[in-house]
Amino acid sequence: MAIFLDEHSKIVVAGMTGAEGRKHTARMLAAGTDVVGGINPRKAGEEISLGGRALPVFGGTAEAVAATGADVSVLFVPPPAVKDAVIDAVDAGIGMAVVITEGVPVHDAAAFWAHAKGSPTRVIGPNCPGVISPGRSNAGIIPDGITKPGRIGLVSKSGTLTYQLMHELREHGFSTCVGIGGDPIIGTTHIDVVEEFEKDPETDVIVLIGEIGGDAEERAAEYVRARVSKPVVGYIAGFTAPAGKTMGHAGAIVSGSSGTAEAKKKALEAAGIAVGRTPSETASVVREVLVR
Repeated sequence: MAIFLDEHSKIVVAGMTGAEGRKHTARMLAAGTDVVGGINPRKAGEEISLGGRALPVFGGTAEAVAATGADVSVLFVPPPAVKDAVIDAVDAGIGMAVVITEGVPVHDAAAFWAHAKGSPTRVIGPNCPGVISPGRSNAGIIPDGITKPGRIGLVSKSGTLTYQLMHELREHGFSTCVGIGGDPIIGTTHIDVVEEFEKDPETDVIVLIGEIGGDAEERAAEYVRARVSKPVVGYIAGFTAPAGKTMGHAGAIVSGSSGTAEAKKKALEAAGIAVGRTPSETASVVREVLVR
């Protein structure tokens, strides 16, 4: 199985007519993803030829859903347009909106987060690499050729570390990899993803990648301690970050000892989560868990 995304997912790409949208739509198609169209209100009615397919462009998500049965939207729209694009997807009742765009204003993210809360739409991101179920479907910008299908579930704030762990553990493969993004306000959290991996019968071990700043990892650790029976392996980016500096994602802000990599490591370990100090060490710990 896979969580959030599988070979039956039908994907529509908001911003498909732009340079980034075209490039990554072609990559998604090459990975076997069922991309069924694009969204651009200014180019509605046109067709875009990509990957040997003529993809229709719709004026809005509701129109795309009605015409194609799309259940996932991947958004490559510019930052000022993201709020309205996500709200449009939520109002259309689409199952998942994957917001790749970085630089989304925090107050806009707060607005679409509030609009999506309680709706059928799961929001991933913003500022995330997307979701991939290797060998089945790829919604976003995660490279599909660096791993294979397997039984590891991965959730990460960092796109780069998502790719690195996928590559380092390529001999084992992954059920689904979810990049949730590292902005101060995101839709889907570590806890949301871990909850789904816990229920997935084809995920044997969960890898949780966090980073300095905030308390998301500490809250995830408490959730794992209370509700997760599967082995969880963690990594926190930022062990070598200098004190008092803001680094990486907009949410990676450390104040005093709060939010440091060491503090997060201690919280994860207190919940029974083995934590590597480097990505390679983390991959080694996962291998040890898989052969037990």
